[in-house]
Amino acid sequence: MVNNNELRKKDIGRIVTLRGWVSKRRDLGGLIFVDLRDYHGITQLTFKPEMKSYKLAQTLKAEYVIKVTGEVILRESINKDLPTGDIEVLVNELTILNESEPLPIGVGYDDNALEETRLRYRYLDLRKPQQQRYLIKRHEITQAIRTALLKEGFFELETPILGKSTPEGARDFLVPSRLYHGSFYALPQSPQLYKQLYMVSGFEKYFQFAKCFRDEDLRADRQLEFTQVDIECSFMNMDEILSMCERMISYTFKEVLNIDLKTPFLRLPYKEAISLYGSDKPDLRYDLKLEDANITGMPFLEGKIVRKITLKGVNLTRKEIDALTVEGKKNHLEGLAYLKYDGNNLSGSISKFFNTSPINEGELVLYGFGDDFERVSTGLGAIRRALAKHFNLIDESVYSFLWVVDFPLLEYSLEEDRFVARHHPFTSSKNGLDGNKEDLIANAYDMVLNGYELGGGSIRIHNAKEQQKMFKLLGMDEKTIQTQFGFLVEALKYGTPPHGGIAFGLDRIVMLMTKTNNIRDVIAFPKIQSARDIMLNAPDKVSKEQLEELGLIIKEAKDEA
Repeated sequence: MVNNNELRKKDIGRIVTLRGWVSKRRDLGGLIFVDLRDYHGITQLTFKPEMKSYKLAQTLKAEYVIKVTGEVILRESINKDLPTGDIEVLVNELTILNESEPLPIGVGYDDNALEETRLRYRYLDLRKPQQQRYLIKRHEITQAIRTALLKEGFFELETPILGKSTPEGARDFLVPSRLYHGSFYALPQSPQLYKQLYMVSGFEKYFQFAKCFRDEDLRADRQLEFTQVDIECSFMNMDEILSMCERMISYTFKEVLNIDLKTPFLRLPYKEAISLYGSDKPDLRYDLKLEDANITGMPFLEGKIVRKITLKGVNLTRKEIDALTVEGKKNHLEGLAYLKYDGNNLSGSISKFFNTSPINEGELVLYGFGDDFERVSTGLGAIRRALAKHFNLIDESVYSFLWVVDFPLLEYSLEEDRFVARHHPFTSSKNGLDGNKEDLIANAYDMVLNGYELGGGSIRIHNAKEQQKMFKLLGMDEKTIQTQFGFLVEALKYGTPPHGGIAFGLDRIVMLMTKTNNIRDVIAFPKIQSARDIMLNAPDKVSKEQLEELGLIIKEAKDEA
């Protein structure tokens, strides 16, 4: 038995057996040609009238599953676009293993079916060669990461799916208990607590490919359920963990894409990333930088923080600038002004305030303003990304890695009216837990690739008293600490080693390594944008009997007037 991408000129004369799907049938009134497809590729089959298989071949239709036996012969009309284009198989025996009705979407080629239709028939969509390549590449990436970590001496260990709700971060998915009415398990947003307990248990190097669940809004690079490459290790400092991760990622890129990455990766402090690029995951494949602007004399900018992006030798229409303004405001920018100096002529939305040009010949300068430095910077950062796409500044062949470090330990939540942990409440501080909350620096780090966060982690708090202090800093009372995290505080009392770790988004790694911009391409059975599995029609209602067994009553939503 051979696959449909295996046969070459050297195989001429062999008797072979092939299996697969009928991708295409061409009846030339004397000869029948069939393209036989499996996930390896395509082989052309030939049926002649004098062969016993010919009559049955006349009944073949697209996507029939068949088995054939025949002789490999030289192809009369060479197809240079196929690896098997020098040969064909002259079929003597044909068996139809299964028939197929006409398909609702095309599978032997890329059709223009809507994504919702493709996902409704995802089992058919996955027959497409491109979709299969995504998942095969995911397999190769997964195996390379596993091999790299095993070489580093890590154990692959599992953690539970049914755990405890700890409402810090995104919303939990809750699972009602049949045995304990009114009580709920939570699906893990990450295995954070369990992997720290592995360190308490003495397993110094742990990893797993962990399923994680977060009830948050979907987007092109986010799903409700996703896979993390989850890593934790004892007795390793930040430099050692970052170096280990660079070796793992470098090994994966070399094994899967045959690309040699240059290490060590650049390390960029958080404040510098925000100041220069307006993002904590900056894309460094292009050079547009943000700068402070020193412009005065405009009443509407009085007391405002003003920052700028300078463009040279380009032009933007008023409509394009209006679109950039909308993009900035969606990302917390209060407003956008601009100046252009071309042919000794100063123009733009604020040109009337200047007698002489504050910018150089050929420059177009965009000024973002607002009340907060970080909000102005992130708003301009969104405009920076839009400009890079508009002017085709991005070299798509480049993989640009860096580490962002020195994050704030805490951030203020307007929703909760308190400081919350930026990473999670088990992250240690580089400068202690005393002093102003906004000045505390996390012992945390994110690996960034081409403007995406590839993975994030930290050195953990391993001292029980320090962990208690952190919980108090977050405004938790003793009852809350004991209810939500009492087991961890207790565990930290018993000789817990210093430890730290990181979690990489496997789906995102595959998305970037396969050069697709939609994470759903690299997940076998994803949810659509509205968080539904339209193939299984989930989520769905359950029976009254099931609800009664769980002790639940559904409160019907009132119809809107």
